[in-house]
Amino acid sequence: MDSALAQPVSVSTRTARPLAIANWLFGVAAMVFLMVVVGGITRLTESGLSITEWNPVRGAIPPLTHEQWQHVFDLYKQTPEYREINGPAGMDLAQFKFIFFWEWVHRLIGRLIGVVFALPLLWFAVRRAIPRGYGWKLVALLLLGGSQGLLGWYMVMSGLVDRTDVSHFRLSAHLLLALFIMAALVWTALDLRYLAKNGDNRPARLTSPALVTGTILFVQLLLGAWVAGLNAGYVASDWPLMQGGLVPDGIDWASGAGWAFTHDPYLLHFLHRWWAWVVVAALVIFARKVKPVDRSAAKAIHIAFGTQILLGIATVMSGMNIVLAVCHQAVGALVVASVTWGANSVGRAK
Repeated sequence: MDSALAQPVSVSTRTARPLAIANWLFGVAAMVFLMVVVGGITRLTESGLSITEWNPVRGAIPPLTHEQWQHVFDLYKQTPEYREINGPAGMDLAQFKFIFFWEWVHRLIGRLIGVVFALPLLWFAVRRAIPRGYGWKLVALLLLGGSQGLLGWYMVMSGLVDRTDVSHFRLSAHLLLALFIMAALVWTALDLRYLAKNGDNRPARLTSPALVTGTILFVQLLLGAWVAGLNAGYVASDWPLMQGGLVPDGIDWASGAGWAFTHDPYLLHFLHRWWAWVVVAALVIFARKVKPVDRSAAKAIHIAFGTQILLGIATVMSGMNIVLAVCHQAVGALVVASVTWGANSVGRAK
């Protein structure tokens, strides 16, 4: 495997299969998207701390007997979340099984992504089907996927000892890495699809407009992850005002501006709302640059961010309805995918 990956074959040979690899990568990206959606459900149902052990292999099988269920429930009872929140609320085994299910599904999808990526990668490498220049990229994607699993457990660890929830910093890192992996999969697949169609091994470059747009979008995604991690979506349910005013009254500046900008739920909710319009302006401008080279990608960007804005407003005004909140996170991932598509098209234009 090592030699095949280190020395991928030239695209001029019959063995290279760029289209097959592109389709495979698109499939893996779809699985990552699904994992982001399930991750949102896991967060909104407060299920993320229900599994207190990290067993990459044995953990794929859920408890099957009453004794096994009681064992994992007893482990959960040792967490601050149970002792301070769910225990006093009277959580029973049936309720525990519900939150366990979502965390188990989230981890199972992660395991499946690892298998679905690693085994075909090995097969393509052995068959010398990887076009020149893509072997190291595929290995890098595999390593990123493995690091995502480690980061996920690092996130969970933050809520097992002294906290009743996970660190919003670790949560944001976990989510943003997942979105980056999905974007990298889509980008690489688009390059390979172009190679298969035109026979031109010319990967797209990252242009300055794409980088600026991506940076502005990154800030919004980071703010959204912090809002989720701090449950800041619940602090106001009116829109466009917050608690009847433009700026909410509950912002705590006592610990300094640095703390407020990274920890205060009122301020972060406020920033997430209004930075969204900066993102809209950036995406409209960027879509205009994309349109001459790829009208479909430009349309996808407009549809994705338009839907996202409406879902964000509806989620707030519904008091954080779980279905709307999950859709909001899902479409956020689609915004990332559509911007990646547009950036790849612009990066290949002459």
